[in-house]
Amino acid sequence: MSSTPRPAVPPRRLPAAVLATVVALTVAACGSGSTSAPPDADAGPPQAGGTLTFAVGSDQGCLDPQQVGSNDSIYSLRQIVDSLTDQNPDTGEIVPWLATGWQTNADATAYTFDLRPGVTFSDGTPLDATAVKANFDKVPQLGARGTLPKSYLANYQGTTVENPTRFTVTFSAPNVQFLQGSSTHSLGILSPATVAKTDDERCAAVIGSGPFVVQSYTLNQSTVLTKRTGYNWGSALSTHTGEAYLDGIEFRVVPESGVRTGSLQSGEVDAIGSIGQQDEAPLTAAGIQLPARANPGIPFGISFNLSKPIVSDPAVRQAISLAINRPELVSAVYTSETKPATSVLASSTPSYQDQSALLGFDPAKAATILDTDGWTPGPDGIRTKAGQPLTIPLTWFANAGTNRPALELIQQQLKTVGIDLQLTERPITDATPIQQSGNFVATWGNLTRADPDILRSQYATTGNNFYRLAPGPLDQLLAAQAAEADPAKRTGLVAQAQQAHLQNYYTVPVVELTTVLGIAANVHDVRFDASSRIQLYDTWKTP
Repeated sequence: MSSTPRPAVPPRRLPAAVLATVVALTVAACGSGSTSAPPDADAGPPQAGGTLTFAVGSDQGCLDPQQVGSNDSIYSLRQIVDSLTDQNPDTGEIVPWLATGWQTNADATAYTFDLRPGVTFSDGTPLDATAVKANFDKVPQLGARGTLPKSYLANYQGTTVENPTRFTVTFSAPNVQFLQGSSTHSLGILSPATVAKTDDERCAAVIGSGPFVVQSYTLNQSTVLTKRTGYNWGSALSTHTGEAYLDGIEFRVVPESGVRTGSLQSGEVDAIGSIGQQDEAPLTAAGIQLPARANPGIPFGISFNLSKPIVSDPAVRQAISLAINRPELVSAVYTSETKPATSVLASSTPSYQDQSALLGFDPAKAATILDTDGWTPGPDGIRTKAGQPLTIPLTWFANAGTNRPALELIQQQLKTVGIDLQLTERPITDATPIQQSGNFVATWGNLTRADPDILRSQYATTGNNFYRLAPGPLDQLLAAQAAEADPAKRTGLVAQAQQAHLQNYYTVPVVELTTVLGIAANVHDVRFDASSRIQLYDTWKTP
């Protein structure tokens, strides 16, 4: 190994540490807003006991952290699985968790980790180097639901076990984003018994090493967790050692935003996700905490199946972008901390570059582009070309309370320039099958990750290529940034990739996701991680 090693250190309340050169990029700030519920000076020291009831809007239908991508499901599954590393949400620094230290070679093709000894899965199996190897060897074999971990292990060559607490992960090409990937729930470590199961079996039951274990799971109703007895290996970012404070957590699926809000105000639940604009004032008046954090990664927007003729036309895609009034949308639908999208990456993502010049609101220009492209306004205002109406079917998924009102307003905005946006709602469980099958023209969604390589995992034609892009210069830029060990050079490549993506309007970014939670006044220390998901190991309640 030729880079400076990451020193092995006790995984608890670390000082700022020096990272290997190839991952210095992640030290850039990658988030904004509060990272935990505001502290209550009168609450006193943390108290153990109690059950936290958390209402979410949807259920992806899978218990495997390596196969889920929806925030509502990640909230619960993050609590049952530990990762090799963690990422400081304020600085972007990668810090120890299961791994006490690591080394990276000069070209980011090999990473050597030292594991904390004595860690076990909840079935009693040791979490050792062999268990990590079993996880990483299986990830490339996961099906369509395993898109995220497979992208983090791009060009995975294998894992060599040196002894029970030391192993080396190697890649056939430089993979500078892997260390950040090792901090995510998607590469959380599962027991060898779980790893050996089929994808569907893993979705029904998993064994992790986290501070909580699954007591029960009922599809589209609830996920009930209980405290893991004997747990004592939390992240270096944790504020305490030993077992979690809470005895248990119930994640209750409540699709209706108004019902979630009312349940929190009445005390039926302790916390809720997916706060809408209309919820802010009444919840604040009721003394509810509203911690918020901007999500890094890909903003909410419209993605196209470029194999479909009507959206394979770049003029149509550009006109859609120009016809969307992003500031109006934000002010009408989203919470006060939400920002319009200004690039294909959210502004809280490392290597983000402002591309707002390509995302302006100009309906007159949109109309001119469509006129030039041969789309003529019809008697009902909807344009046609060679007898075909300019109708864009858009599939959206019920995983955020803001999705419906946002899309209905976009539908109105597009109609003013003669574009007929037809909306079809589907449950979040259908998202992966629909993407995999290509049975869509356009979709609405976002994807969170605190690393710009999220662009490669979503849009490189060498991967899943759900959006059916044709091979081209964007592929070269995405591959180059994934292999560039110099942080400044990588940032330059990511900037070029953002521009190339938006110049072709392969997607139309619309609004950045800001996660806003509602938390009862007697709940303390709910912490956001670097991807704006929640950590509940340090969370506690006053009676």
